[in-house]
Formats: sequence, structure tokens, C-alpha cells
Amino acid sequence: MDFLDDRDLENRPAIAEYYKGKTIFITGGSGFMGKVLVEKLLYSCSDLDRIYLLLRSKKGVKAEERLTDLCASRCFDRLRKEKPHMFEKVFFIAGDASELGLGMSDEDRALIINRAQIVFHVAASVRFDDSLKAAAMLNLRGTREVVELAKEIRNLEVLVHVSTSYANTNRKCIEEIVYPAFADWRDTLEICEKLDDHTLNVLTPKYLGELPNTYVFTKQLAEHVMYEQKGKLPIVIMRPSIVISSYKEPSEGWIENLNGPVGMLVASGKGILRTMYTDPDLTSDYIPVDIAIKAFIAGAWARGVKKLQPTDDIDIYNCSTSHMKTMTLGEIVDFGKNVAIREIPIEGMLWRAGGSITKSRVAHNFKVYFYHLLPALLVDLVLRITGNKPILFKLQRRIYVANIALHYYVTQQWTFKNDHFLALRAKIRDEEKKSFYYEMETIDMPQYFINACIGGKNFILHEKMEDLPKAKAHFKRMELLDKVVTTVIRGYICWFIINTQFAANLLQNIIDFIF
Repeated sequence: MDFLDDRDLENRPAIAEYYKGKTIFITGGSGFMGKVLVEKLLYSCSDLDRIYLLLRSKKGVKAEERLTDLCASRCFDRLRKEKPHMFEKVFFIAGDASELGLGMSDEDRALIINRAQIVFHVAASVRFDDSLKAAAMLNLRGTREVVELAKEIRNLEVLVHVSTSYANTNRKCIEEIVYPAFADWRDTLEICEKLDDHTLNVLTPKYLGELPNTYVFTKQLAEHVMYEQKGKLPIVIMRPSIVISSYKEPSEGWIENLNGPVGMLVASGKGILRTMYTDPDLTSDYIPVDIAIKAFIAGAWARGVKKLQPTDDIDIYNCSTSHMKTMTLGEIVDFGKNVAIREIPIEGMLWRAGGSITKSRVAHNFKVYFYHLLPALLVDLVLRITGNKPILFKLQRRIYVANIALHYYVTQQWTFKNDHFLALRAKIRDEEKKSFYYEMETIDMPQYFINACIGGKNFILHEKMEDLPKAKAHFKRMELLDKVVTTVIRGYICWFIINTQFAANLLQNIIDFIF
């Protein structure tokens, strides 16, 4: 059933008009997706009343200071330049999504209950190696606490819960429905709250069953916390796949983490990633962050303009590229080596940029030892001798651990059905398509990844494009050095084999002569 056709959206307010005068409460607003969500709401729905962000104190920095730091992020460069007055509409609520009651004071809770109409629950732990307790406290209990708050909000129009397309990885084809739970979420929370850490860590592998990690497990159960409110709360579940650099907004190539292909290209460009264990023919599902955020905002609108009925189902969207514009892992790596890294080399590369992917675990492990670990040990030895702090071996260890965590995802293929995701964009009116319409079919993927590399240099490595000629010159030096070293090593190996054979023949002739 196409739930978007059961009521006529044409006679409802347009997206920007719907958000006019609305108060929005957001958890996870300081994260990668959260920042882009806040920026897009302020920029394209400028008549909204205000946004409240749930912010916790972190590393001694109070919530108020974190809001100042958040607004100073380069994610908001466009807003600072064109609509600086919009920052006056952003406020913080001190709290923590992993705590009971979201860690909010009674006064702040009453404020949200009385003022908010729209809730975006974006906060989550996305670490694959979190303990079950840590993941459950934020991803599961945090979701329950958001639901409890939503029940009290007087004029709630929509609650958007951000899940993940990978919440049901035990299935090869994942549709836009809620699948049976792997455990009872209440029992899981009770176990995590009562058991000591050691016992819980011992039981975790058996408890997860066929799911790969605590992230997937707790996100899957969190969907059921939401789904129990079917017909009671106006809920939307958004399932983005692997979220990567922006396509257009807030600027081309905006990124603030090294997840996905951008991290792979940056590490290869630095010369420290030489091998990955995966199938080059696999097509991973990546979605630019701004496309996902447009879907979040449109999904909230489509649910919010409709009056909740007891028979209503929960709207679910797989925010994925699925059968649309895609590149295989092998194509991304080849493009990175032959185009992106050559055209936009990274400054201070430690060795010639490159690397390869392989389906052979033996070949991968061989390359890890000889291309990652041994060079790292040698470089760190030189650093120690010269009085500098060794860093490369530790970095390679982190890369190795990250590859292990990603192994499950880069050696399998899934299909994400996205019929609802596509049907939603068809409801966006012509006059608002420039601001809210999203599509992947027309994206020039090579140019997109070039912009993503530029974004990685600009926003993560803080390198200036004005210094590109210097980086290209260094790239050529590293390329020449690599050829010289490779030639010398191959020459030595040939010399060793030839001389070893000569010595063996000479010894054999002596033995034959004597005996």
C-alpha cells in the first residue's frame, strides 16, 4: 500500500509553509547528520519559530559552550554568509540522550512539552565495537525516553526517528517494513541495567545471535520501541544507508568524518592504506548527507500535515540509493588511484598514494604485514631516533581494527527497497523542488567523488586548494621514490635468486667431483 496516496497532500501546506512558526526539538544535533539537519532547516525553512538542541556536557565543555562551538562549525558557512540572523533561533537544552528522562531538568522538559510540535531523534552511538550496555543505553533506552517525552508533548505533530538501513542485515533484501524483533527490548534493557559489565560482555555474542554487532542489534530493537506506538503517536522511521559527503548542501563535499569511501580515499592518498579485504564487484549503498536530510524534512512534513488516526501505520523510508546511480568498490578504488588522488593529491603523503582490494585473505594479510606494519615500524623507529613521537604504527593498528569492524559490511551485498523513499519525493511541489527534491540518478558520480576528495582536504585535513601545486609536486616525488625503491628491491630479489642458484650449482659440482 502506498501510504502517501491515502490522503491528498496537494491540498495541504507546502513544506516550508508547514514549518512556519513551528518549534523543533532535536537530539543528536551536534553530530554529522544533526548539523546538516539544523543548517537545512534554518536555511530553507527560515520562518520556523525556533530549534531546541539536546546537548550534553562533554570533556569538561558545558552545553552552552558546545552550542557556540556548534554554530561556529564550517557546516554553517552558507548560513553565516546569507542568513546570519537565523542563529538567534537556535537554543540548547542541557541533557543526555543516554540518561533517564534524557537528563533534562523539569523546567526544560516542561518547555519542550508546551512548545514543541516536531521532534527529530537523531542521537545514536554508531560505533560497531561498543559494549552492549553502552549501545543499549543510548540507542535503545534513549529511544524509549524520547517516546516517553513525545507522549507528553501537548501539540506533537510528528516524531522522526533516525534508524539505519542496516538494522536487519540478516536479510539480503530489506523492505520498508518493521521486521520481527530479535529480542524483547524491555528484557534487553533490564539485562543491561542489572548485569555487571563482565557478565554482560561474556553473554553478548550469544545474545546478538546472527546480528554482527551491538549497533545493529540495538538499532533494530529501537525500531520496535517506536513501532509499539503505531496509531498512538505520529511517527516516521527514516533508515539512511552509509551516509557520506554532501552532494550540494550546505556546500559541495561537506564532510566531518572519514566513514565510507572518503576515508578510504584519504587514507590511500596519504599512502598509509595499501590493501582492503573485500570483493571489488560489490556495490555498497552510499547516500549523500544532504539527500538524506531532505528526505527527513519531507518525511516529517508528509506525516505532520495529516491528522493521526488509530488505524495509521508508521511511515518507514529506506533512504538508500538501491538500484539508482552506484559504483562498485573496485570502480571507486580505481577512480581514486587514477583520477582523484592524482588530480587532488593530499599534502604530506608518507608514500606514493595507491593501494588495492582483494578477495584473498592470505594476500590481504601478506600486504598488511609488508605494506602496513613493517613500514610503520621503520618510520616510527626513525621518528624515535630523531626525538619525535612515533605515530604511524598506532595509526595502522586503528586502520586494521576498523577494517575488521567493516569486514561484515564490505564482503556482503544487500538490496534495500526504497519505493516509499521515491514516492515521497514525487509529492514535493514544483516550486519547492529546488530546495527539497532529492535524486541520485542524475549525479555525475566521478565528479561527486572529486568534490568529496576536495571536501576531505578542506573540511577534515584543513588543506587549502591554493597549495595544490605544491602537493602535486610532492606527489610526483613520492611516485619517483616509489619506482626507485621498487626497482632496487626487485633487482635485489633477482640478484639473490640468481646468486643462490649459482652457489647451489657450484656446491653440487664440488660434491660430485669429490665423490
